[in-house]
Amino acid sequence: MENFKDLVQKRRSIRKFTEQDINPEDLQLILRAALMSPTSKGTRAWHFVVIEDKEILEKMSLCRSMGSQFIADAKVAVAVLGDREVTDAWCEDASIAAVTMQYQAADLGLGSCWCQIRNRFMDNGEPSDNILRWLLRYPENLACECVIGFGYPAIERKPQSEDNLKWENVHIGSFNISEE
Repeated sequence: MENFKDLVQKRRSIRKFTEQDINPEDLQLILRAALMSPTSKGTRAWHFVVIEDKEILEKMSLCRSMGSQFIADAKVAVAVLGDREVTDAWCEDASIAAVTMQYQAADLGLGSCWCQIRNRFMDNGEPSDNILRWLLRYPENLACECVIGFGYPAIERKPQSEDNLKWENVHIGSFNISEE
């Protein structure tokens, strides 16, 4: 990518992936980006569970009633966890790390998609986090913010259009609502 401005415009959620394996060095760069992401008070209270096993990915894709199915086709998924006992900003820190991984992946030509886990449930009311905790065996002090699926894009998406930017949602100095 030539610059961050272009990267931001071109990064789109990708839910369909090819069968091509992800280069181990690229995966390491993605994880390196996560480990370098900023955290509240430098706590670095996130944890990352990397899953490449197809059977586990398929089980993970069933952790929500809808919106998680793409994980089954990802070449790699990363569960982004935060330690609730270390910081009350765990979900913000985990979110920053997740998005940082997505931008690094896009810079490497990989597609990705975020699957929200925190505050999501199965049809029977069971929290999605419980399903993943059982599958991935993480302790009770950790909670999953999201799972990011990665792979080479099987589809091409157009960059975001400058015409669709909602500049009216930017408020300078204070929140101004114009009277009509």
